[in-house]
Amino acid sequence: MCGACVRVSRDRFILEQAEMAIPHPIPYQGSKRTLAFAIISFFPSKVERLIEPFAGSAAVSIAAAYHRRVNSFLLNDHNRPLMDLWREILYYPRRISDAYETLWHSQLGKEREFYDKVRNTFNKTHDPAYLLFLLARCVKASVRYNTQGKFNQSPDNRRKGASPVTMRQNIMAVSRLLRNKALLKHENYVDVLRAAHDGDLVYMDPPYQGVCETRDRRYSSGINSAEFVEALHDLNKRSIPFILSYDGRTGNKQHGTVLPELLALRRVEVAVGRSSQATLLGRSDVTYESIYISPALLDTMTVPPPKTINLAKDKPKIHNSAQRCLFSEIH
Repeated sequence: MCGACVRVSRDRFILEQAEMAIPHPIPYQGSKRTLAFAIISFFPSKVERLIEPFAGSAAVSIAAAYHRRVNSFLLNDHNRPLMDLWREILYYPRRISDAYETLWHSQLGKEREFYDKVRNTFNKTHDPAYLLFLLARCVKASVRYNTQGKFNQSPDNRRKGASPVTMRQNIMAVSRLLRNKALLKHENYVDVLRAAHDGDLVYMDPPYQGVCETRDRRYSSGINSAEFVEALHDLNKRSIPFILSYDGRTGNKQHGTVLPELLALRRVEVAVGRSSQATLLGRSDVTYESIYISPALLDTMTVPPPKTINLAKDKPKIHNSAQRCLFSEIH
């Protein structure tokens, strides 16, 4: 059998093994992977296009595509190398999988030294395969940049990152879900939001702790809080529905700033589990993440959303969801 045929057979086998799982190729601290089911439960019955101005790992878009809730997607992020990585995943899945596999095997026996070499090379070249390797290996999948905008997170020396088989499985499944359905952009989020129109739904997960004037180290640059609030106000004026992940709390300790009441957003707190830090201190504090629902989206709901959701007890309903096969065709 020819080499190309072997690769196709291997990739088909990998995809068949992953058919029942929602894939996630990009590890990202703060990803809304665990909240995605709750978030898409608030989607209206018909969404023509989902816009993520702060795409990150695009966990919500992936879940929406998997459950056939949206026809098309606009993924945008200020992080240019991240969007270059998304382009590789969607349109050149085998190439990026092969590159990751080469890097993964090359690290064996010299993991820390190799990680440092890859990090230095990435900061010079912004090669998307190098970024994927760094995200798979860095501490807690926590992206960090220094004041010069260079990736500076340390490696997790206890692990080698996702295996090449697992990574290929996730990359190819996501490519199948979003290829030819997603428009990828690297623009200012304000410009992306201004282009939203009827039929769109916007999901936003801006820099954690609430957007602020100070730089969030997960991003090479911060965004202005007043500008962000004005952008939300503009969406309200144009009746563009949106969902916003913005702040949270652990026990009574609030994380992030409070949004102005004039935006008339409905807040839903999602209990995501006991805080690991609190557990270490002998406490049982539960961590909550906030989801804000816009007035235009509230107007489409026959039943108002609950004030709280406990992921361990409550299972939000997804209307018109359907199990889909990601693997009917492999390119």
